[in-house]
Amino acid sequence: LTLLKSRFEQLLEDDLANVEAGHYPRRLLYQYPYLDYLMATPRLLLDIPRIAWRSARGGHDELPETIDRSAYPAYYLRTFHWQSDGWLSDHSAEIYDAGVELLFGGSADVMRRMAIPEVVRAVGEKKRPRILDLGCGTGRFLLQLSQALPGARLSGLDLSSFYLAKAARLLSSASGVSLLADNAEAIPSPDQHYDAVTSVFLFHELPPKVRRRVMAEAMRVLRPGGAFVVCDSMQRSDSPELSDVLDLFSVRYHEPYYKSYARDDLAALMSESGFEVESEGSHFVSKVVAGRRP
Repeated sequence: LTLLKSRFEQLLEDDLANVEAGHYPRRLLYQYPYLDYLMATPRLLLDIPRIAWRSARGGHDELPETIDRSAYPAYYLRTFHWQSDGWLSDHSAEIYDAGVELLFGGSADVMRRMAIPEVVRAVGEKKRPRILDLGCGTGRFLLQLSQALPGARLSGLDLSSFYLAKAARLLSSASGVSLLADNAEAIPSPDQHYDAVTSVFLFHELPPKVRRRVMAEAMRVLRPGGAFVVCDSMQRSDSPELSDVLDLFSVRYHEPYYKSYARDDLAALMSESGFEVESEGSHFVSKVVAGRRP
């Protein structure tokens, strides 16, 4: 607990330092959607008994009967975190962000922001950089990135049309943002199209082979010199003393691919995929790794 407390305090210091360095505007520190999360809380609390019962029974694939299972890869058809409907309902999308912030003590958006400085550095002085966010979910990272880089042409890709619908509402006032319902294993974009590609909390929910396919796709759609910036959970190599916590998380919260992810070092994976790794840093229980396409 002492170690986690010190890491949390360092996260807040890093957040303020990023503002003072000009990586993103100070107003992002105060854009916590308290009212939205408060309104979602009753639904979240009512869902807890269902989550507990699902966990006790091991109901890992209890998904809505109305979905077309053939439209999704097998690894995606799970009730990740034991959450109702997995990624495949409006209900799941509406309560997801509130649940994540509750789990991480209000630090989820702060951890997401730790990827922004690397993106800002990657695009340099470009006035209209093209940036793609893989597994964009409800659009929380894209919302912050749109304010850090107001001239950027942003795209978000996700397999869940339900989460993309939530993202569209969240990003309705942001200009230059497009959303794609598709698989990051086969990005529907031409070669060398983007100046930067990002991924926030996606890789720990992918099987090992899929992680490598997504890395290869990020390489394909990046222009030479373009950057791939990944923010995800910390791994064993970042904090060996917290390895027991990582193992407990994978079991308790039904993260079927997390145990392999914890050992699959992201920087090494980037190098293996042909990227030139430029930076790697830990932030509370997350990490950010940035690499460039040669």
